[in-house]
Amino acid sequence: MRSYRQYCGLAKALDVVGDRWSLLIVRELLVGPCRYRDLLDGLPGIATNLLAERLRHLEASGVVERDDAGRYALTDRGDALREPVYALGRWAAPLLGERGPDDTFRGHWLVHPLSVLFGERDVRRPTTTIEVRAEGSACTIQCVDGEVTVYPGAPDAPDLVVMGPPDAVLGLLAGRLDRRQAAARGATVLGDGRILRRMRPGAA
Repeated sequence: MRSYRQYCGLAKALDVVGDRWSLLIVRELLVGPCRYRDLLDGLPGIATNLLAERLRHLEASGVVERDDAGRYALTDRGDALREPVYALGRWAAPLLGERGPDDTFRGHWLVHPLSVLFGERDVRRPTTTIEVRAEGSACTIQCVDGEVTVYPGAPDAPDLVVMGPPDAVLGLLAGRLDRRQAAARGATVLGDGRILRRMRPGAA
């Protein structure tokens, strides 16, 4: 891996995670440990030899390690990239408009923008469980005492289900689309839609 050879924190950080695909590998592992084949599936377009090279570099840099089951996982130092990655996600939110015809998608990617969207605790939020489903994959938004947790997989008994194309689902959950606009893009809401309004940041 090339180095910028600059005495600057940003340059040193980019020496470790600035290569193409590196931060996307971190994105995959922020959800939890992954086997090599799961990383390949979550990184459409990466060559297998390039993935192996990036993983070796991230392991040597103390960002990634193997767990007892042989899966790749973030070290504590690697997990400390969560907030920088989410800060980039917040910065990029205006770029997530309508999905392009060539844009690939994996359902577990929803965990990250939803974690960013609902990240701050708000005691006015209702205690609730929401299932979010896009293109056959599901994740769960769970709110208890105003604190939201987002994780892959469907809940047993959701209070609300939101499903449809990812751009329509994200637009509806973020409040960029109203229910009618989201429905026009293929989104469906099963349950009391008022829950969504009460969940959004800053809702009265």
